[in-house]
Amino acid sequence: MKLARTSNETDMQLYTSVCEGCSKLITSSYSTSFSLGILALAPEMRSAIRNIYGFVRFADEIVDTFHNYDKKALLTLFREDTYKAIGQGISFNPVLHSFQKTVREYKIDLALIDAFLDSMAMDLDYRNYQDAGFQKYIYGSAEVVGLMCLKVFCEGDQKKYEELIAPARALGAAFQKINFLRDLKSDFQERGRIYFPNVNFFTSFDKKIKVQIEEDIEADFSLALKGIRQLPASSSFGVYIAYIYFYRLLQKIHKLEPKKVLEQRVRVSNPEKVLIFFSSWLKFRLNRI
Repeated sequence: MKLARTSNETDMQLYTSVCEGCSKLITSSYSTSFSLGILALAPEMRSAIRNIYGFVRFADEIVDTFHNYDKKALLTLFREDTYKAIGQGISFNPVLHSFQKTVREYKIDLALIDAFLDSMAMDLDYRNYQDAGFQKYIYGSAEVVGLMCLKVFCEGDQKKYEELIAPARALGAAFQKINFLRDLKSDFQERGRIYFPNVNFFTSFDKKIKVQIEEDIEADFSLALKGIRQLPASSSFGVYIAYIYFYRLLQKIHKLEPKKVLEQRVRVSNPEKVLIFFSSWLKFRLNRI
């Protein structure tokens, strides 16, 4: 039986909608916290942020999960397919098709994508990051993701984008450093990675070093919050939700002894996430952020 055909434009809209549905599924499956934050964004930008998340999530999966495969070859193919999708405006890979749509629509700089994929490649070879390597990795793996999202949040306002580059980078850095702290056990014991420079987790991860790392993250958060206050109304609350969720993780980590941080992964329960959402909404409505 021959299926009924619609117009080419309608066919492409359906295909793109299906692909963006995949990015939405990836986001909800991998991160309830980001899913909640995205729901607090204006409806017209939710798909774009999910498309970015799906892209960075799958790239990260290549280097962190696919242990029985040639990760370098897979990442190289992923990079090639990414640029083909952006250049052609289409991909049979639903994640890349969704991502290229957002890249083209919001004019995301290819240099940000280069930096991100370069950082993913670093995870294939690096095991102990020193200062320069650490800063490069933080920029590529986290700060540029914040800048990609900022392109969406500013909705074409280049002046606003340039004003908020530093806070967006700081927020991405804070998120990543907290992830490093909460994933110390898996990164160090299972993958052999040490992200924080000049820290030997066998001998020198003590309270003093832990406090230094936490103070560095606090400084990132302080700058990030100034930027959140300047975001358009369409995105500020959603970003604030993500900020508060990660700040809560930092508070939990702060209460733990260094040994405990090495032994367990700090989490925020789903009921606590819901509570954070509504308490943050109240603060936001009362203009108390």
